[in-house]
Amino acid sequence: MDKLYCKGGGCTAKLGAGILSHILERLPAQNRDENLIVGFDAKDDAAVYKLSEDTAFVQTLDFFPPMVEDPYTFGQIAAANALSDIYAMGGEVKTALNIVCFPQNSDLNILGEIMRGGLEKVKEAGGVLAGGHSIDDTDVKYGLSVTGVVKPQKIYSNNTGKVGDKLILTKKLGVGIICTAARIGESDEKTLKEAIESMTTLNKYACEVSKKYNIHACTDVTGFGFLGHLLEMMGDDKSCEIYASKVPVFEEAKALADEFLITAGGQRNRNHVGENVFFDNIPFAMEEILFDPQTSGGLMFAVSADEADALLEELRKIKLPASIVGEIKEKSKDKLDAVIKVVN
Repeated sequence: MDKLYCKGGGCTAKLGAGILSHILERLPAQNRDENLIVGFDAKDDAAVYKLSEDTAFVQTLDFFPPMVEDPYTFGQIAAANALSDIYAMGGEVKTALNIVCFPQNSDLNILGEIMRGGLEKVKEAGGVLAGGHSIDDTDVKYGLSVTGVVKPQKIYSNNTGKVGDKLILTKKLGVGIICTAARIGESDEKTLKEAIESMTTLNKYACEVSKKYNIHACTDVTGFGFLGHLLEMMGDDKSCEIYASKVPVFEEAKALADEFLITAGGQRNRNHVGENVFFDNIPFAMEEILFDPQTSGGLMFAVSADEADALLEELRKIKLPASIVGEIKEKSKDKLDAVIKVVN
């Protein structure tokens, strides 16, 4: 079977957050619709449109080039990544549509395996694959457009955390670095297998556990990296302290980063977020992991301090490598102070 032409895929292929902000800020104003609860101006994980007092639909899409060679695995990862935005808003998956770019003169069995992997994850999510769209392209790209539902009163926004909240991350960081290294034969098979297992794990299970608790804010950690998504969580009125030693990471990612096997996406994230971050004697490798674009990364919850330990315990019971990684603080009035402080 032909290879998938891995050149640098997954969420490392995303446009940088700075570029997107520059473009979106210049779009003309839309007609206001009071039922659009969350739109692109909110920098949130998905759009939310209210249908009634009890029901809103959540809408998202995501697609990218391959980051692994096996087509079935790639399909699973791409689907899990797209489905994740529904869970980051506290929603339930209902329908999905395939997004396919594929060179039609290539082996179509590869495409069949990609789509089979995607279908399996949609089924696991409890949704229905309802169709899709494909184009003949020089490079392979795959993903989903996903629709879910949520109660309007139960939406997880990404920047509504409260001072004193603990921050809980549900998956390990470093998959961007690992997949990049694997592409040039510099990552061992065991670590790559562990990274793939993480990327194919649906955030459905973490989301289901979280609904027993009073979640103040949530996001999924993907292409903008841990620090990029964390900065969005802080909004304009909060700051946070992150405990680097508590952040779950793939240990080999540290060694790979020390060898400068890092991603262009990570450097874009550093350029965009870096001035908002103060590193208090943090090793270079850990800095890079915190900027590293994550494909199908974990959820990050902001939850009240008195519920954090109980939520963490339940997440670990379902075998997630979750950890309390920081705390939301008051934002300093000194404009020179960093929004994010990373300590050991």
